[in-house]
Amino acid sequence: MGGAVPRRSSREGTSAVTTIPTELAVDNPVWVDELRALEAEAVHIIREVVAELERPVLLFSAGKDSIVLLRLAEKAFRPAPLPFPILHVDTGHNFPEVIEFRDRLVAETGHRLIVASVQESIDRGRVTEADGPSSSRNRLQTRTLLDALEENRFDAAFGGARRDEERARAKERVLSFRDEFGQWDPRSQRPEPWSLYNGRIRRGEQVRVFPLSNWTEIDVWRYIELENLALPSIYFAHDRQVFERDGILLGLSEYTLPTDDELVQRLRVRYRTVGDLTITGAVRSDADDITGVIEEIAAATVSERGETRADDRTSVAAMEDRKREGYF
Repeated sequence: MGGAVPRRSSREGTSAVTTIPTELAVDNPVWVDELRALEAEAVHIIREVVAELERPVLLFSAGKDSIVLLRLAEKAFRPAPLPFPILHVDTGHNFPEVIEFRDRLVAETGHRLIVASVQESIDRGRVTEADGPSSSRNRLQTRTLLDALEENRFDAAFGGARRDEERARAKERVLSFRDEFGQWDPRSQRPEPWSLYNGRIRRGEQVRVFPLSNWTEIDVWRYIELENLALPSIYFAHDRQVFERDGILLGLSEYTLPTDDELVQRLRVRYRTVGDLTITGAVRSDADDITGVIEEIAAATVSERGETRADDRTSVAAMEDRKREGYF
């Protein structure tokens, strides 16, 4: 059987057709339908927020989740351009492959990119950088993000966080309300019965919006496969110089240098998540294509953040503490 199977897209009130490769539609009808249902839910959330809030923005790290979120936002408004910009909070300690991918994607799509720089926050005295081999700029992102939201008067920020990533994120509603200081209180979140979302806020308050809340890591990868989305190369197996610190394989770079007792090795690795390279670890892997990655994830017993993010290991409530301060 050749060709492709046309399927109605989730765009309400249009006759748009999404083309699904035949082999995917025939061999995997159940998960394709599940992905289209998740897609329709996310598109609905994005449209609802844009209809109710005045100045939304989409947080874009050039990681897999934000790439999927961007595709969903594009689908929500095609053929019109995105009605909001995309915002990258740049720690200055990024993987070069990710920044190259970000800039190439923006050039190809024409989306308006705003870069909020942690280095600029340091230079302005808004935050203070710590010293030491285990220091990271990750926590400094919070102040940079809050400043960018305030300076641009954004009242809603879309993000790619999912409930399956981490226990604090599992507490999050689809619409996560933040006070005038950008802080999150899990006890004051609004109910969302029957997928009804109340986006009303007072002046100065903000809403963080998570259209991928009900997705899993494997859902994200299957959607990437279904939509044939491009990704930064570090998501696939490659040879890299790494060293182990606190059970995490950190890539050798000018910002991550081993101590005398940390052995540098050249291993075949890939990254499950993208973040500040000083706290984002690699995993040993031979998965050099999407099929291999999906097989690895299906067999994994540890979440991506639990396996590869050093910032989540500082305490049991590390993520929740940062979210209360205003972290995304």
